[in-house]
Amino acid sequence: MVAASSGIRRRGPGKTTMAQHALRRGEPIASQMKHTMKHKTLAIAFLSTAGFVVGCNKVETASQQIDKVDAAQDMKDYTFAQKAEFTEKMQSQLTALNRDLDQLGARIEKSSDTAKAEAKPKLEALRDKSGQLNKQLEEVKNATESSWDSVKAGSKKAYNELKESFQQARQWVSEKIAP
Repeated sequence: MVAASSGIRRRGPGKTTMAQHALRRGEPIASQMKHTMKHKTLAIAFLSTAGFVVGCNKVETASQQIDKVDAAQDMKDYTFAQKAEFTEKMQSQLTALNRDLDQLGARIEKSSDTAKAEAKPKLEALRDKSGQLNKQLEEVKNATESSWDSVKAGSKKAYNELKESFQQARQWVSEKIAP
């Protein structure tokens, strides 16, 4: 008996064979199975990758941690009475940036002579900016109530310039020097 509407051949009451059952009209079963397996493989690969990415424990660098702290710091406007707290936070951020500068310097030292020659002036400029920020922090410590706002603004500006220059240098090193 042949059911014309479904394209399925039946052998006796309710029996069909796999070779006779067409999942898609005109397409062989082997081709259909490859198609299904291909989608299953892609789905498994996607889910595995997503699980791997989500499950990775990303270690933040000091500069990424500083970015988070810096955002919180920008929201808080320090008063003269909070000078010690401001100085302490700026000093810890400067220390973290200097540590990152040392790590960047170590990567540069391991690079080729050409990359070293190109990177050394950039690293020295960063170290100079770090020194300027250190001087700026000394001014913060000695600030009076009348000079507080300008000294604080100068420190924030110096820090932001150093942080931006560091991020540019880190990006340059990532592009030019293999990890």
